[in-house]
Amino acid sequence: MNDFFFNVKYGLNHVLDINGYDHVLFLMVLAVPYIFKDWKRVLLLVSLFTLGHTVSLVLAAYNFVSINGATVEFLIPITILIAAIYNVITAGKIKANQKAYVLFVAALTFGIIHGLGFAREFTMVFGDADNKPLALLEFALGIELAQLIIVFVILFLGFLCQTIFKIVQRDWIIALSSVVVGLVIPILVENNIF
Repeated sequence: MNDFFFNVKYGLNHVLDINGYDHVLFLMVLAVPYIFKDWKRVLLLVSLFTLGHTVSLVLAAYNFVSINGATVEFLIPITILIAAIYNVITAGKIKANQKAYVLFVAALTFGIIHGLGFAREFTMVFGDADNKPLALLEFALGIELAQLIIVFVILFLGFLCQTIFKIVQRDWIIALSSVVVGLVIPILVENNIF
């Protein structure tokens, strides 16, 4: 039982780590276009992101894939930037139903990229685990729980801004997505891949 709590907590900490806020930024741009009544779609998007993240960890844990860390560390903020710019461009123009398939594929794909960024550390921590598949599932559960917390906070802030402060949903999406763009550009510059 101690391993279960350790693995779940490790997944929670992976997402909620203040030093690794790229995960939070991606979840912000993933959730900002939605409101509470869209909870099923948001849950599906978050779960697809977790699935992609877990798939890449499985591939790395069993040595099916190995990728240059610098490349992945560059691609992660690129995925966030793409999602944020997409929100800014489509805010108020495309209904959520029309862009759902694009977001589902993007959440899964971006989850794979984000998982590859953590694969090396995950392999170091869980590489010798007695039951690696179970450790992966428990870790994924922690990730999912942390992501749901973040998404709930984003949806709640959106609710407050749109009901109490009467901010139009389109403006909320553009404002938060623009803040994310502003936060992710320095990450890209710091990576210095070129």
